[in-house]
Amino acid sequence: MFRRILIANRGEIAVRIVRCCREMGIESVVIYSKADEGSLPVMLAGGSFCIGPAKSSESYLKKETILEAARRLGCDAIHPGVGFLSENADFAQLCEEQGICFIGPSSDVIRKMGDKQSARKLMMQNGVPVVPGSAGLVRSAEEAREEAGKIGYPVMIKASAGGGGKGIRKVWSENDMERAFDAAAAEAEAAFGNDDLYLEKLIINPHHVEIQILADHLGNIIHLGERDCSVQKNNQKILEEAPSPFLNESLRAEMGECSVRAAKAAGYNSAGTVEFVVDANRRFYFIEMNTRIQVEHPVTEEITGIDLIREQIRIAAGMQLNYRQEDISIYKHAIECRINAGTTGEISALHFPSGFGVRTESYLFTGYNVTPFYDSLLAKIIVSGRSRLEAVRRMRRALEELVIQGVETNADLMHLVTFHPDFIKGKYDTGFWEKNHEELESWMKEGLKEI
Repeated sequence: MFRRILIANRGEIAVRIVRCCREMGIESVVIYSKADEGSLPVMLAGGSFCIGPAKSSESYLKKETILEAARRLGCDAIHPGVGFLSENADFAQLCEEQGICFIGPSSDVIRKMGDKQSARKLMMQNGVPVVPGSAGLVRSAEEAREEAGKIGYPVMIKASAGGGGKGIRKVWSENDMERAFDAAAAEAEAAFGNDDLYLEKLIINPHHVEIQILADHLGNIIHLGERDCSVQKNNQKILEEAPSPFLNESLRAEMGECSVRAAKAAGYNSAGTVEFVVDANRRFYFIEMNTRIQVEHPVTEEITGIDLIREQIRIAAGMQLNYRQEDISIYKHAIECRINAGTTGEISALHFPSGFGVRTESYLFTGYNVTPFYDSLLAKIIVSGRSRLEAVRRMRRALEELVIQGVETNADLMHLVTFHPDFIKGKYDTGFWEKNHEELESWMKEGLKEI
């Protein structure tokens, strides 16, 4: 097992990893930018190292500087968390070359699955259904028009190196293609340093369902059920739940088997997720594989009782999976709400919900200064219950207890989502926000706390 792990991240995920390391008897060291000096991860970790200025490109994305910190501090492994360098194949390769374990899959696997077009081809070769799309990359708006004519409108332009909703544009007609293509290419270049694009048929308002997998170096692969991530705003997830209220048992089993097959085809070895869209007729299609831990991983932890960060670290250390597929049982329902900042400033008052079946993941404390430099995620409120209804009611109660003063957040809006009839019935898809946001925002303006 590792002696000391460098955590190459910040915020709530860094706190989560520090806590897991402490429980496993592993020393933890965090890097931090000047903007994060005095942050909760710095306070909780066994050591810390200032990596540079606030700007991510000069701190959390500096590969060589991070590796130098790991060597100087005597770390034998690096946990990249989520975002930043967590799916950067070049960084994983540098770790491999310098004898420092990258806690995640190999650089070859990250590179293979990080190229969305190559991943599509691999899935097709192994019998995993994919969304109909272009045979390869599209290099110009004119080429994209030709491919879209073959696929049929509407289509989705997607960044091959994409993730997090970046480099994506919906195109409804030929007249919209050039503007959408240029915008997607520019956003992909800015976000990933790679403007490669491809086309997929646009599945209108599907369900976004992802399957959690664990795979060790001995070829053992299991899935831990699904998470429904269909409540999204501007392609960004804001609420996740498990199990999905849309899937039935046969579809759940089939998607789980497909995910294991996908991981096996990729030669996968770590925690990861296989992401699908599911149409109204319950036909599912592979869209991508995330070669890292997900922000919403606590949802799966709550319904299975399995610590995914612990398993990820154990796998990276060369240990065999603790579980077989027959050991996995889903015995609860869980929901996660992401609490995002709408403004910056100092946290003047703070109270997190607690009580039976409530879990909070955050890096906030009273006096903390929320800066504009990073992701707006402040906290994740996770609840679980014996049934979906119990979990929904518990989430309402938890959000009613939540107090974050000093910055604006989406907490009240998320509270209203849990009262919306479509959400209560579990009859929602990725079109939920577009369909209902005006109604929800009008409730906010009227000062309604519940319906």
